[in-house]
Amino acid sequence: MTLDRFYPIFDSADWIVRMLPLGIKLVQLRMKDQPDDIIREHIKRAKSDCAKHGCTLVVNDHWQTAIDLGCDFIHLGQEDLDIADMAKIRSANLRIGLSTHDDDELERALSFDPAYVALGPVYPTILKKMKWTEQGLERVTVWKKRVGNTPLVGIGGMSVERAAGVFDAGADIVSAVTDITLHDNPEARVQQWLAATR
Repeated sequence: MTLDRFYPIFDSADWIVRMLPLGIKLVQLRMKDQPDDIIREHIKRAKSDCAKHGCTLVVNDHWQTAIDLGCDFIHLGQEDLDIADMAKIRSANLRIGLSTHDDDELERALSFDPAYVALGPVYPTILKKMKWTEQGLERVTVWKKRVGNTPLVGIGGMSVERAAGVFDAGADIVSAVTDITLHDNPEARVQQWLAATR
């Protein structure tokens, strides 16, 4: 199954429900610091709406809830990977996307045969404090050579204007967060993204 080249990440089902009618085909729900029942409710809503719109939903981190609710795709960061029950995830046939930032993390990620590998932050990002500085486009090219046929996601400081350079460097998919959610007109921005990636 080929993944769409545009991969927005939202922190609530409200965003996902709002943006899906525009034609998004791959989306991540990334909710942090919320009670389990709230997270479960958002995953449920996002899953239902994604099914209606033929969109692939990726659930960040909450793999047990994803299994419970019949989701089929999760994303794990390296810290999540430390505590996740990979045998249980495998037996539930969940597809997995994994974050990577350095060589050791990439080797580890590839050992799990992921559905994609994400490299970030490609550019400086305001989204979260990270110990890594920006990776740069050359690193994207190096990563693509190393991951081979595994799809490579470029994330971190992404904008429509930067997308072409990231694709040219070797990324298969570009992921955006604040470029949409902090935009004056998020709908128009999503449409620009779709035009730039299809």
